[in-house]
Amino acid sequence: MEPSYDPAAPAPLNLDRTPTGNADVDAQLDRLADADHLATDGHVEVYEDVHRGLRDALTALDARPGPPAPPAPYDRRS
Repeated sequence: MEPSYDPAAPAPLNLDRTPTGNADVDAQLDRLADADHLATDGHVEVYEDVHRGLRDALTALDARPGPPAPPAPYDRRS
């Protein structure tokens, strides 16, 4: 008897993940590999977790202090 095909069964995508250089983002991209070992109904949890982690990484970038603002030009009006 030939095994039946189950579209919901785990199936690795075998995608190459190129490091971004940002440890937080790279950790989230690595987390996507967890979906390779889950049936399709388990993917949503992984994708939501990764989305939340990427959003947190972007928020952290916004919270970092940037370079000082340039001085305001002198106002010559009196």
